[in-house]
Amino acid sequence: MDTGFGERLRSLRQEKNIGQIQLAKELDVGKSVISLWELGRCEPTLSKLVAISKYFNVSIDYLAGLEDTDL
Repeated sequence: MDTGFGERLRSLRQEKNIGQIQLAKELDVGKSVISLWELGRCEPTLSKLVAISKYFNVSIDYLAGLEDTDL
């Protein structure tokens, strides 16, 4: 079963053992934004998607569910 962006983001965050607040600070967004992304209620802008990709060292394709493995 394919997971959505929010589930992938939550999984990456938990693997790195960081909370929503810490990730929000790293990405310069509010904690509520991280929560909304993880719940699938909104999606990041392209610039934030790039920042997430760089922070977790995964491809944008992986975050979008277009590939199964990260870089």
